[in-house]
Amino acid sequence: MNLQEYYTRFGADEKLIADIMSEALSQGGDYCDLFFQHSVGNHIGLEDNAVNRAHSHVDFGVGIRVLKGEQTGYSFTDEVTPQSMKLAAKTAAKIADSDKTVSPVQVKLHRVPNYYPIEIPWETVPVPQKIPYLQKINDAVFAEDPRVVKCSVSFGEGNAYILVATSEGRMVCDCKPMMQISVSCTAEQNGRREQNYFNLSARKGFECLTPETVERLSEETVRRTVELFDAVKPEAGEMEVVLAAGRSGILLHEAIGHGMEADFNRKNISIFSDKMNSAVAEKFVTIVDDGTNPNLRGSINTDDEGNDTERTYLVENGILKSYLHDRISSQHYKVKPTGNGRRQSFRFAPMPRMRNTYMLPGPHKKEEIILSVRKGLYAETFTNGEVFIGAGDFTFYVKSGYLIEDGRLTRPVKDVNIIGNGPEVLRNIVMVGDDLEMAESGGTCGKNGQSVPVSLGLPTVKVSKITVGGMNS
Repeated sequence: MNLQEYYTRFGADEKLIADIMSEALSQGGDYCDLFFQHSVGNHIGLEDNAVNRAHSHVDFGVGIRVLKGEQTGYSFTDEVTPQSMKLAAKTAAKIADSDKTVSPVQVKLHRVPNYYPIEIPWETVPVPQKIPYLQKINDAVFAEDPRVVKCSVSFGEGNAYILVATSEGRMVCDCKPMMQISVSCTAEQNGRREQNYFNLSARKGFECLTPETVERLSEETVRRTVELFDAVKPEAGEMEVVLAAGRSGILLHEAIGHGMEADFNRKNISIFSDKMNSAVAEKFVTIVDDGTNPNLRGSINTDDEGNDTERTYLVENGILKSYLHDRISSQHYKVKPTGNGRRQSFRFAPMPRMRNTYMLPGPHKKEEIILSVRKGLYAETFTNGEVFIGAGDFTFYVKSGYLIEDGRLTRPVKDVNIIGNGPEVLRNIVMVGDDLEMAESGGTCGKNGQSVPVSLGLPTVKVSKITVGGMNS
């Protein structure tokens, strides 16, 4: 889409944007921006071989932000008319109270790269054409193992169109596609039932619904489920833990990534607030937050303040190098924004948020890492985690994993918690594999009442000690 198509979509033009900005800055604000958004999407659910739920959603509006120093005035309207936008701008303007006013600069379009090219946009495919893929997944799950007695498939897709204009004269526009498929199944053996799930998510179009996708979803969902029949509870205590490549990156995201968001450090909440340029891990540990990975769930062409996205090195060769910045924090620290100003929708002001957070490959082999453990836990997937940002303390439930005994993966485990501290875990990483994987499902990250799509990843990583809660815990 070109700029004029975005103008037409939002009923706006350069003159109207300039008028709204002038109103927003009329009380002496230092800066303002306008965030236009139009989101459209569909959700379909299939259970017990039948579609049992479906709905569509549309979200449309504009958010207006005014900054005065580090103070924020924010207002929004879902009625995108000149009158409503001017009223919202007057409301946001009240954060300031000064006779000295700043005039907005004429906006100029800034073109951004496209990190999520698609072949077939979702809106060009009618809903009835999508339903057969859900049925194929359902049938494949039942065909995978005779013990499967129930299957549920949830599918969502859509696009979000945004236009951001700032009083410094920058304008960007973007169309963000998204798809997510989640499959869960229940299996029964000797009167005992187990349940597990698997999902995929990406910024892709209809072309991603391939036979290979059906096979991947069905095989992995059933594998994770039926393995639980042989699962055991490990003994509780402190032990070596190997984090599997891919989905176990949720531990990196939650226990470490949030502590590197600049607002927590600016307010001295994070344990990393006094660690800049200090060693926080071994030299073979490098952690990035990246918005440029092609088609990943957390990738963005631009952040929600109109800043360019990038790969940000948080920890480089064991040294803390950067926080994740939005406009407010970058001005506070006198650095450039890192492209991490994100928001759930036009109803919210932006704040520092992660995109795709992962550890780069290290010097070790997966087999070498597992072989080095005499007695420990191999954690594959996590769920139901809780993190305290300030201290970095966390607890996570291990949904899928294995015991490691004498350097071999042996029995699957269940009903296991791991308990620890994010910065301590970072310091206790003693081996990093060369097998980086990004989680196929990505995730949805919550913070201060807002949710945004993210992705995460990890190579195989050995932590010298984490407390494991199992039997007798």
